[in-house]
Amino acid sequence: MNAIQADITTLAVDAIVNAANSSLLGGSGVDGAIHRAAGPDLLHECRLLGGCKTGEAKITKGYRLSARHVIHTVGPVWNGGDRGEPEKLASCYRRSLEVVAEHGLKSIAFPGISTGIYRFPADLAARIAVETVRAFLTENHAVIDVIFCCFSERDLALYRDLLSR
Repeated sequence: MNAIQADITTLAVDAIVNAANSSLLGGSGVDGAIHRAAGPDLLHECRLLGGCKTGEAKITKGYRLSARHVIHTVGPVWNGGDRGEPEKLASCYRRSLEVVAEHGLKSIAFPGISTGIYRFPADLAARIAVETVRAFLTENHAVIDVIFCCFSERDLALYRDLLSR
């Protein structure tokens, strides 16, 4: 596991994760950026998936992206933390890794799920991400190269601190 600051749409990995909305039809932030970079075929394939529930994950091709696949996951909207938000966010990471394993993929890049317009506190989200990924890799003896792709220097510092522990 490592953390970098980059544009996730440029990464040459087996799969990048899209912090999607439940329609899977594009939106703002990383969701919009991934749809724009992948091109119209991604939207067409997403229309066939019938949406996605919070905490779940679905896979598509990467189309024009450097990544071979996109794993779409729907993070929770932050409502104070007492409505299952931490568990739902952990499920996003776990389900995404399960999809990677099911498809025999070896590398994945995650953005900060739910930390944009869904308002999940970045420090708590980073802790959940690192703990969930670490636990999954250990419990499943999985050999998956995991990248936390950070938008800001502040987020990068959060992830690097957590990964150093």
